[in-house]
Amino acid sequence: MLSAAQVKKLAKTNGADLVGIASMDRFEGAPREMDPRRIFPDAKSMIVLACRVPRGSLVGIEEGTFFTSYSMMGYAGINFVRMPMVLWSVTNFIEDAGYDALPIANHFPWAGINIDNGKKLEGWSRPVAPDKPAPDVTPHLRIAAFAAGLGEIGYSKVFLTPEFGPRQRFGAILTSAPLEPDPLFEGKICDRCMQCAKACAGQAISTKETVKIRIAGRDVEWGKLDEVRCRAAFHGGAPEANPFYADQPERIFWHGEALEGARGCMRACMVHLEQKGVLKNKFKEPFRKRKPWSLPADWKKDVKPTATRLDSSNGG
Repeated sequence: MLSAAQVKKLAKTNGADLVGIASMDRFEGAPREMDPRRIFPDAKSMIVLACRVPRGSLVGIEEGTFFTSYSMMGYAGINFVRMPMVLWSVTNFIEDAGYDALPIANHFPWAGINIDNGKKLEGWSRPVAPDKPAPDVTPHLRIAAFAAGLGEIGYSKVFLTPEFGPRQRFGAILTSAPLEPDPLFEGKICDRCMQCAKACAGQAISTKETVKIRIAGRDVEWGKLDEVRCRAAFHGGAPEANPFYADQPERIFWHGEALEGARGCMRACMVHLEQKGVLKNKFKEPFRKRKPWSLPADWKKDVKPTATRLDSSNGG
């Protein structure tokens, strides 16, 4: 019989920093388009894996001098390289034990819904039968992480763990193996300090309106997120947080367009939680040693850039 302990050990050996397991009944009440039971009706368990975002990958953006590391090593590299490798290893291990395992990576270009607000994308796909939702059904991985007992959803809607605070990204595996589920997280990490909302370059997190849902019998609440403003800031739409002259996405793609660097929901949150001393991942020095930089909102007004970005190598 395959055990939860065996799966967790294998996952961590192959690169996962955190592992939690949810029973499928914890997803009762999920919208059809987001219910993992619609993907794999015979699944007995969902394994949720987390890979940490290196704190150092945020230093260059914090200093305003090197933006590439977070996009590549703290974002895309985890979602598209590291997490899939972990998922493959665990999936193969489970299959070798005689159970089905369906890996779910953290990238959704195929989603049948808007993953920001859960709304169905009309005209994108159609159900294959009257009793089925339109593909692709897309589980919300932060909700899955809550159901697997890894932590809580913070006020910013970013998931917080007692180990890393906001610094992790998730993947999941649905399996027919009946693994022992983890208890739901009983602690409290987010203290509603609102630093996430105050520091967000897109001012995308409401301090007045909230969203409430019920997960696994628990009431969960976060600040209402303006997805349009969030996405715009993420892609460099806030001039005070984007020092690059080029406004065209194709001219700043080298940074993965993650130019805002999660100024509020990750960095300000992380600084606050580290100052409180509540995170298990400890460091010798504080992350923030200087006042955060900010440019004038109209700094690009009279600038006419002439530089053209060329593909180049750096000696390797």
